[in-house]
Amino acid sequence: MDLQQALTSYVAAWNEADPGKRLELLARCWSDGGQYLDPAGAAHGREQLSGYIGEFHAHMPGARIELISGASEHNSRIYFKWQLITAEGIVKIDGVDFGSIAKDGRLQEIVGFFGAPPERTGS
Repeated sequence: MDLQQALTSYVAAWNEADPGKRLELLARCWSDGGQYLDPAGAAHGREQLSGYIGEFHAHMPGARIELISGASEHNSRIYFKWQLITAEGIVKIDGVDFGSIAKDGRLQEIVGFFGAPPERTGS
């Protein structure tokens, strides 16, 4: 699987409210032992990630994730930018994800950050 296919399935999984369809999408793009971490929570494996995404849908009905960049890749590491769009079409969060890719091309790890980095302080 190439990176673009993996990311397309990954974002589709985040936007899928149906748990069965979501697990099918994650089977395509998420490695067997994949790990997910963001400021709001963590998940290990497809089942936990699917449940975590389900919580997202429960708390923000109609919201969606959209990629707003391509992915930069080197040495099996990636990063890309995304936005969380509310059901009303408002950008709620800008984010960036960093991750790694398994040997089979599926996502192995994603670590997400919300918002821009804080301003630099001091000299």
